[in-house]
Amino acid sequence: MAYIDYYKILGVDKSASQEDIRKAFKKLARKHHPDLNPNDPDAKRRFQEINEANEVLGDPEKRKKYDQYGEHWQHADQFEAQQQYRQQYGGAGGGAYWSSSGGSFSGDEGEFSDFFESLFGSRGGHRSGRSAGFRGQDFNAELQLSLRDAAQTHKQVLTVNGKKIRITIPAGVENGQTIKLGGQGAPGINGGPAGDLYLTFVIPDDPVFKRLGNDLYVDAPLPLYTAVLGGEQVIDTLSGKVKLKVKPETQNGTKVRLKGKGFPVYKQEGQSGDLIVTWRVEIPTHLTEKQQELFRELQRIS
Repeated sequence: MAYIDYYKILGVDKSASQEDIRKAFKKLARKHHPDLNPNDPDAKRRFQEINEANEVLGDPEKRKKYDQYGEHWQHADQFEAQQQYRQQYGGAGGGAYWSSSGGSFSGDEGEFSDFFESLFGSRGGHRSGRSAGFRGQDFNAELQLSLRDAAQTHKQVLTVNGKKIRITIPAGVENGQTIKLGGQGAPGINGGPAGDLYLTFVIPDDPVFKRLGNDLYVDAPLPLYTAVLGGEQVIDTLSGKVKLKVKPETQNGTKVRLKGKGFPVYKQEGQSGDLIVTWRVEIPTHLTEKQQELFRELQRIS
């Protein structure tokens, strides 16, 4: 696996705080969102890279492993378990380590070999005469959710490699976001711990609402007469219908921001983004002769 510099992708230093990483991700995600770059074929790829970098660096535990093991950070537990086993059962000294900056493994040949045996299984017996327990393989899976399902915390049953897993999905997950389900991967070897399941969410475009971050955007029809004279208009939100006041002489394309009516913020209960409504004034059709005459009269006096 080629080394990917997640710090470079987010444009931050290795000394960056978690808040710096959060701000950098938010800024880049908005800039490179595919919906905002429909004519850029690379936008989706860059957006996925940004999400992947944030998934690792935005989690302090994953970030610590990435800083030490680079692209092999997902195997940090296996390596550390192998080192612990060697020390406990009389193996060679623990002088091996992975350098993420250099992209190479340091240590003697025996340590290098033992590391990969711990990942893929031992080829022979150990000097101690005991069989080591190794961590099971990690699984990767995708789960498709509608925008409305992603907007509410709910339970769901998955089937991965024939195994049924019941999970709780927090409201506010994003398209392309990956979460780790500890111990839900392949069983361990010789009594070792099970691997993890990395679950990536796929959220197709919604026919009504467009999501950018935690804000939602919707086009709402507005009758010409209401646009001219003012009044009230009912619109849809994720939490139900609401009635909005319309000012007289509202122009086509006018935007109205509804605070807190957008998408829930991930793992921040009670917080949501905004809903931005764009009025689309509808021109009446199939006018009666009387209605046409009234419009002609308006035209004359104008």
